[in-house]
Amino acid sequence: MGKATIVEKTPRASAASVVGECLCGTVQIEFDFPARWAWHDHSRATRRAHGAAYATYVGSWRRRFRVTRGLAEITRFQDEATGTARSFCARCGTPLLYERTRSAHMVNIPRALFASRTGREPRYHVAIDELQDWTYLGEPLVPLKGFPGIVWERPARKKRREAGDPLGRPARHSAASERHDRFKSKRSGIDLSLSS
Repeated sequence: MGKATIVEKTPRASAASVVGECLCGTVQIEFDFPARWAWHDHSRATRRAHGAAYATYVGSWRRRFRVTRGLAEITRFQDEATGTARSFCARCGTPLLYERTRSAHMVNIPRALFASRTGREPRYHVAIDELQDWTYLGEPLVPLKGFPGIVWERPARKKRREAGDPLGRPARHSAASERHDRFKSKRSGIDLSLSS
């Protein structure tokens, strides 16, 4: 007798399903709309599994989740110490699922696998205390000249300090800036004037 095969579920043609896939398209998944919840995970384990500053997940009841293509191409890493399991596409390495023993009735799926809406906006942050200092936090970006499609964070300009000026003001300090400095000093109770 031959090996038993796992039969994939046939894809639904329902508008109430959200369909996602891995990078190479070998594995396709879906869950019933809407997702149960969504959040950003900043934990060390997730950063390592995704190779990114954090990952955004959507959660679904397990009974509402299906693998519709490529079940045989899914590989799994189980961490006995934490009671978690992560599944990946064996062909391209895309993270597909994050499961926890303590919530066996739920599956967590990377939000980036879905091109359409999932029914939940990520409003929660897990392990925010593990946020890395190199994570982009929405600073203003400008186009990088000569490189279409690339933007960067322009560093703040450093002001030249005038010799002998403890505040580092340039030699041509305008009257408007003097008024601003006096206003700030009155509010803070610190005398910033240089006149005697």
